[in-house]
Amino acid sequence: MNTHLMQNYAPLPVTFKKGEGAWLWDDSGRKYLDALSGVAVCGLGHAHPAVAEAICSQARTLVHTSNWYHIEHQESLAQKLTALAGMERAFFCNSGAEANEAAIKLARLYGHQKDINNPTIIAMKGSFHGRTMATLSATGSRKVQAGFEPLVKGFVRAPYDDLEALEAIAQNNHDVVAVLVEPIIGEGGIQIPSDDYLPGIRKLCDDNGWLMILDEIQTGIGRTGEWFAFQHSAISPDIITLAKGLGNGVPIGACLAKGTAAELFQPGHHGSTYGGNPLVCAAALAVLATIEKEQLNARVRRLGNTMLADFKTALADVQGIVDIRGCGLMLAIELDRPCGELLQQALEAGLLLNVTAGNIVRLLPPLIISDEEAGKITTITSDLIKNFLSTTPA
Repeated sequence: MNTHLMQNYAPLPVTFKKGEGAWLWDDSGRKYLDALSGVAVCGLGHAHPAVAEAICSQARTLVHTSNWYHIEHQESLAQKLTALAGMERAFFCNSGAEANEAAIKLARLYGHQKDINNPTIIAMKGSFHGRTMATLSATGSRKVQAGFEPLVKGFVRAPYDDLEALEAIAQNNHDVVAVLVEPIIGEGGIQIPSDDYLPGIRKLCDDNGWLMILDEIQTGIGRTGEWFAFQHSAISPDIITLAKGLGNGVPIGACLAKGTAAELFQPGHHGSTYGGNPLVCAAALAVLATIEKEQLNARVRRLGNTMLADFKTALADVQGIVDIRGCGLMLAIELDRPCGELLQQALEAGLLLNVTAGNIVRLLPPLIISDEEAGKITTITSDLIKNFLSTTPA
């Protein structure tokens, strides 16, 4: 296809024209069940009435001013998010990468205030934190970093879900100021750590005077059945980064902080032209209100458990299945072979899903899916995987 777009994407051959709930329609009128939610973005599905009304109402009144002036919706959203997360202050931006940039800058400010000249952040192998220069340097994937050297300095790497490795770094690197970690690794294939991992990191941070930074960009805003994935553990981080599901498709990111970290940014330290403008904050407030009103966190926990159990039943004893795992509506089926062709096969079957890390089918359906739609996702996906494994050599 002739295009004037840069070639940094390889889109599937479909163009969507309309969405409603968990469904999308292409330009020929064909209907697709969305089990990806724009990669965990459209948690309330497509064209949710409350979000659409909030956007339209705000657009008719005021879209944008500037952060040089007080923004009422921004203050309301900060108050709501910090209360839900147990934080104190919020900075708003436009994406998850920008939220992580803000967190990295907070960590560096924190280090310099402690007279550490080379403040260093521990990040995890297999992680994904964004594609800006700082966030791709933090990301634990050579594929993401390759070709963009020299990388930003100030990061050391540890294996995910390995407290002993973190303890060894603590003993040998006195420039460490923070740990940056996903409570569940998303892009790396829905990797769920052991129950003691986040509490162990919290203790290490407390013992060494480090900041605990949680990248909740994919896991936050109800995706795992709690407002934030860390709430499955009895811990509280110092900094949380958010985006994706916060705006249900409207670009918004947030960096939340408490304690010392909440007081680090002063005028001139950081900013965003569009971040937290009236339009995006109105949309985000509608998202949070809807999740509360419809009690979606409890529903996500129930549906996630049901879908996980159904996958384990449907794929029991199927040769080629390495693991089936999930938390809430973050679900993964790991295969013993590359399975990228499942993307096209699923599309032909009227289902949108994702393959990540080469061999892991990742499902991130909307939080609002019905029981019937959840059943369709598990049935179609299981049938596709069984057919693929029976016809494709390992």
